[in-house]
Amino acid sequence: MNNVFVYCEITEENHIADVSLELISKARKLADELKVKVEAIVAGNNVEDLENSLYPYGVDIINYADDKRLFPYQTLPHFSIVTKLIKEKQPQIALFGATSVGRDLAPRVASFLRCGLTADCTSLEIGEYEDKKAGKTIDNLLYQIRPAFGGNIIATIVNPNTRPQMATVREGVMKKEIFDQNHKGEINRLKVSDYVQDSDFCIEILERHIEQQKVNIKGAQIIVCGGYGMASKPDGFKLLHELAETLGGEVGATRAAVDAGLTEHERQVGQTGVTVRPKLYIGCGVSGAVQHRAGMQESSKIISINTDINAPLNSIADYTITGDAFEIIPKLIQYYKKNSK
Repeated sequence: MNNVFVYCEITEENHIADVSLELISKARKLADELKVKVEAIVAGNNVEDLENSLYPYGVDIINYADDKRLFPYQTLPHFSIVTKLIKEKQPQIALFGATSVGRDLAPRVASFLRCGLTADCTSLEIGEYEDKKAGKTIDNLLYQIRPAFGGNIIATIVNPNTRPQMATVREGVMKKEIFDQNHKGEINRLKVSDYVQDSDFCIEILERHIEQQKVNIKGAQIIVCGGYGMASKPDGFKLLHELAETLGGEVGATRAAVDAGLTEHERQVGQTGVTVRPKLYIGCGVSGAVQHRAGMQESSKIISINTDINAPLNSIADYTITGDAFEIIPKLIQYYKKNSK
């Protein structure tokens, strides 16, 4: 059985992106189950000294492609490196971040290699598949799990006939975990000229402007999230901001709340927004559709405030407060201010 590949993205500071470390953590578990190795593809400029960032998360082999033209990211040279390396090493699984880079690169690779690709997976597992037409059972397949049909079902997708089995996963979905601080692997330095042609560098980047992120709720330890239910009064989200400020947290929102113009898109939590893992998540007027739960269900503690006792969010909440959020939130603010130091 061949190895599990992870395409690693490089940040502006020349570090491995968090989403890639999260994927490596998951790849390590998949590889252990399959009894194979984890290989990382690292393409960029001056990327020789990233072993200390990758080995502790369980990488066994680092495939370095170092060339000043490989950063910032361009589609064609990275595509050439990844496809040729996959053809050369024949991995059984290849994982990419569901970022602007991964969403550009992974579909091109899958199309060129004529293999399957599942986007925005919320879970990855190893299992078996019963091929009724062939009358046989295939072991050790990658279960690529994600919401489908508008979030009405959770689909489990398998690629029994093509390799590699490819999936993209958004940042925050998988947990970033140290495998072994003393873990060591091996380095494979690629000769870039063997993998790319000069014609791959047909685009010259003359100037770049990077806008700083205005809102970053991914790292917040406390998130007060508002749903469309908070639209019943004009100051609904103002109340949420007051509660978040009191608790030292950030304000999140469902897609319905964002689409209604109640707050910025950067605050959207869920499958098409940000995936978060706060210590405390408070859902206010949040029904809890499957797309939203996919982005917050790993929160350590979940509190649901809703007038609907049957709201789906209540099924995963640690505590449920049944009532009007506009009456309950001011009491929470008052009580916390009164009893906090």
